[in-house]
Amino acid sequence: MKELQTGFPKGFLWGGATAANQIEGAYNVGGKGMSTSDYAAYKDPYATGKVDNFTFNVTSKELAEYKENEANYLFPKRWGIDFYNRYAEDIALFAEMGFKTFRLSISWARIFPTGLETEPNEEGLAFYDRVFDECAKYGIEPLVTMSHYEMPIALTEKYNGWASRELIPLFDKYARVLFNRYKSKVKYWITFNEMNMNLNSLYTGAGILEDLIDPEKKLEVTYQASHHQFLASALAVKAAREIMPEAQVGCMINQIESYALTTKPEDQLQALKSNQLNMFYPDVQARGEYPTYMARYFADNDIHVVMEDGDAEILKEGKVDYVAISYYMSHVTEAREDASKLAGSFDSPIKNEHLELSQWDWPIDPIGLRISLMKLYDRYELPLFVCENGLGAKDELTEDGKIHDDYRIDYIKKHVEQMKEAIKDGVDLMGYTTWGCIDLISCGTSQMSKRYGFIYVDQDDKGEGSLTRYPKDSFNWYKEVIASNGETL
Repeated sequence: MKELQTGFPKGFLWGGATAANQIEGAYNVGGKGMSTSDYAAYKDPYATGKVDNFTFNVTSKELAEYKENEANYLFPKRWGIDFYNRYAEDIALFAEMGFKTFRLSISWARIFPTGLETEPNEEGLAFYDRVFDECAKYGIEPLVTMSHYEMPIALTEKYNGWASRELIPLFDKYARVLFNRYKSKVKYWITFNEMNMNLNSLYTGAGILEDLIDPEKKLEVTYQASHHQFLASALAVKAAREIMPEAQVGCMINQIESYALTTKPEDQLQALKSNQLNMFYPDVQARGEYPTYMARYFADNDIHVVMEDGDAEILKEGKVDYVAISYYMSHVTEAREDASKLAGSFDSPIKNEHLELSQWDWPIDPIGLRISLMKLYDRYELPLFVCENGLGAKDELTEDGKIHDDYRIDYIKKHVEQMKEAIKDGVDLMGYTTWGCIDLISCGTSQMSKRYGFIYVDQDDKGEGSLTRYPKDSFNWYKEVIASNGETL
């Protein structure tokens, strides 16, 4: 029997998480090509009073409009927070907090500007060399996501993203370049960020312009694109084992635990089904095959995923070493016609009366994290990694350069406490990286005012400000948590 673990294990990977398209900026510097995230556009929120365009859905007509009339839109992910030039300053602040790991992503378009080149862009590779070397200076392990909600826009325009099988060898080429270049610098990898979010947005997760597909076949295209990503991920795992056998490669989902609205058996059954749809993605990547429950789901929804000879073997040979999750909220479900569409969504119309909401109306449920970790570990018996968790809020910078964010401390404290309980329950937890450890551009709304970080960045939604970094109250609190390995909460 496994011995009771009463606290966070020695070597637990405390840190923070970011994404290239939300922090780097320098979108047209160093040979970088344009990516899908560079066209996450919205009209001036100061003029309209709201964010008009989200990242999540872009049509070919909108893309053409953005290209032809760029002056009419804001593209915040193009400027990020200037990490490209300030990475040394930012990593020094992470080191001051005591980070053991720093999760970041590599921009595919910075390595292969269109994705179609035979040879990689040396300037892009050299940039990440500098970042990893800076991490190494402080003993910080990079945790690298290979594809975090972006790809070269050329692949969207030529192939409609992951709707096409043509992207699989292109991703394999990209993966092998990364592994050969950074095999001595990066131990921990994630292939695709939150792949299950394909169910919410084909453009964000798979680079697909939805008006170019049959609307009646959208769900089928979603799962076909996911199948192509499964294969690409499995091939990357296989390449990693060839090139850097000591490395660990994981998959990742946005874990949203579904609760039944009532004790009615129908609601309980729907909660089970909703959780299955969410965990379908690690089921394939961790077990190496499609789960049996999806056969009925595909039949009931008239979904026909094309699988070629050899695909099953690729999936079986490319099983991941660990399962990573982001966790922000739980979800309530009931037996209703649209229940499967709501599974894993951020905007369920069914509210949990027992939970408080964030400023962006996300339910706050720390115990749901413990439940998720217990279920996932029971399911896979693989190490787990909470690589995103945090509170988006509107922080105020005082005249003396302070940010008092007790609400963020309270949020993270409660989630860390539940992770500790999950470890006592027997869960093998590798690490915890809070989302947006430094303020960055929001993924969904492209706003700067939705802040997650321990470090305040002086920039507004229009990209104006000094970009000066200011540690928040949570900065010193998290520093103490790391120093005590989670004992000081």
